[in-house]
Amino acid sequence: MFDVKTMARLLRAHLAEVRRHARSDAGYTTETVLITALLVILGLSVVGIIVAKVTAKAKSIDLG
Repeated sequence: MFDVKTMARLLRAHLAEVRRHARSDAGYTTETVLITALLVILGLSVVGIIVAKVTAKAKSIDLG
């Protein structure tokens, strides 16, 4: 079994690695959020255009 000093050293090394990894991915998260937001806006715009065209075509049908 590990002694207390070895466990503390391993814990410190692990925490340092986690901190280093967290700092390196900080910009990637922001970039991902912005790209996702732009894709959502684009998707909603396309759906809006399609709904408007289908509604206009449906209203132009003469049933009488």
